[in-house]
Amino acid sequence: MKLGIVGLPNVGKSTLFNSLTKAGAQAANFPFCTIDPNVGIVPVPDERINLLGKMYNSKKITPAAIEFVDIAGLVKGASKGEGLGNQFLANIREVDAIVHVVRCFEDSNVIHVEGSIDPLRDIETINLELIFSDLEVLERRLSKVSKSARMDKSLAKENDLLVRCKAHLEAGQMAKTMVIEDEDELALMKEFNFLTWKPVIYAANVAEGDVADDGKNNANVAKVREYAAKENSEVFVICAQIEQEISELDDDEKAMFLEELGLSESGLEKLIAASYRTLGLMSFLTAGEDETRAWTIKIGTKAPQAAGKIHTDFERGFIKAEVVNYKDLLETGSLAAAREKAMVRIEGKDYVVQDGDVILFRFNV
Repeated sequence: MKLGIVGLPNVGKSTLFNSLTKAGAQAANFPFCTIDPNVGIVPVPDERINLLGKMYNSKKITPAAIEFVDIAGLVKGASKGEGLGNQFLANIREVDAIVHVVRCFEDSNVIHVEGSIDPLRDIETINLELIFSDLEVLERRLSKVSKSARMDKSLAKENDLLVRCKAHLEAGQMAKTMVIEDEDELALMKEFNFLTWKPVIYAANVAEGDVADDGKNNANVAKVREYAAKENSEVFVICAQIEQEISELDDDEKAMFLEELGLSESGLEKLIAASYRTLGLMSFLTAGEDETRAWTIKIGTKAPQAAGKIHTDFERGFIKAEVVNYKDLLETGSLAAAREKAMVRIEGKDYVVQDGDVILFRFNV
C-alpha cells in the first residue's frame, strides 16, 4: 500500500511524515523546505503476527508495510509551477490513496501561507491544484485519442469519456464524483490514474488539547468532517506534534504516554485503520518456524489469488488451503492440536479469505 501526503505549507505535513516514518524529513516554518519527495516505508503494527511468531519461535517476523510519499506543500498555482508544485504532483500519481493534512489549530508562531486558519478554503486550494494537474494529463491523452476515435470504436468510447471528464473537472468537480456508466468506463478511469479519482483520507491536525476528545469541540474539525462526509471520505484527528514525541519512545513508554493523554491508539494506528477501510483491504497470515508474516489483500479475495500474493506458482498450481483462525491457533498452541480439535478447515478455489486467517497452501506445479 502506498499513500501520498499532501497539504499546504506549514499545516504539519512533514512533521506528521517524520513521526510516521522516523525518516527525518526537513520540517521548517517556511514554504517549500521539502524539495525532493520524501519516501518512508512503515511496518503495519499487528499483534497477531507477534504472538504467532512467539508461538512458533519464528526466525523472522514480517509485518505488512505501507509506503508514505511526502511532497512539498502545495500553494495556489502549484499545477502551473508555482512553488515548483507541478513536479511534486507527479510524484504522487502512483499512490493508492491520498492523505490530505488540514490545519485545524491556531498558533501565532507557525505562519499560515494564507494568513488565517480556514480548513475548507485550504481543502479547496489543494483540490483545485489536483484538478488542474489532472486536466493537463487529460488534455494530452485526449489530443492523442481524438485523432483515431472515428476509426476505432474502443477509442471512440474513451474519447467520449475523456470529453465528459474534461467538462466535469473544468466545473471544479473531482473525477471520483463523476457518474460512471459501465465496467469498461470504470477500467478506463483506473487507467487514466487521475489524482482526483483517488480516495482521500483527511488528517485534521489539531492542538494537543483537542486530541483526547477526538476534536469534538473543535469547530474546524467539524467543518472538515462535514466536507468529508459529502464525498464519503474518512477523517482522523491527529496532533502531529504529539505523534513526533510518540515516535521517539519505546513501546512501553509509548503505551504510558498515550494512556496519560487519554488515547487508545496512536495517529499511525488510526491512519492505518482508515487506509485499510478506505481501500477495502485486510490481512491473512502465514506462520512457521522460518517466518511468520502478514499479507495484505483486497477484501473478497479468493484462496488461489491470495496464494498468488506469496508466489505465482502457488496460484497456478493451487490444490487446497488449510485454514485456521489465528485465535484458535493461539488457543490450541499448534496446528496439529488445532487439527485434532477440528478447527482447521480444508478450503478450495472458491473460498473467500477472511481477515485473520492463518493459511497453509497446498499446490503442485
